[in-house]
Amino acid sequence: MSGKYTFTKALKEVRFHLCQTSEHSAATRSFLNRAYPTMKKNNPHTPIMIREALGVEPRVFARYEYGKEKREELMGLDDKEIESKVTSLVMTGM
Repeated sequence: MSGKYTFTKALKEVRFHLCQTSEHSAATRSFLNRAYPTMKKNNPHTPIMIREALGVEPRVFARYEYGKEKREELMGLDDKEIESKVTSLVMTGM
């Protein structure tokens, strides 16, 4: 698992938006509790931001070179599906 979250060089930032209390963000919270330490350990200089706001739908944003962004919706996904979406964002550049 150590190499799983090694980000591409083009990735400049990862942002997670989620609700801190709602059920539809529960899988995203679970994923972050499990995977955040590994992601940060493998990418100490890449910002990984977690933005919590009441009632927002869970999603992840990846910002690449030249301000290009990609977004993936995480609502209704389980832990493994979230892992797959996040991995596809952080491993591939624009």
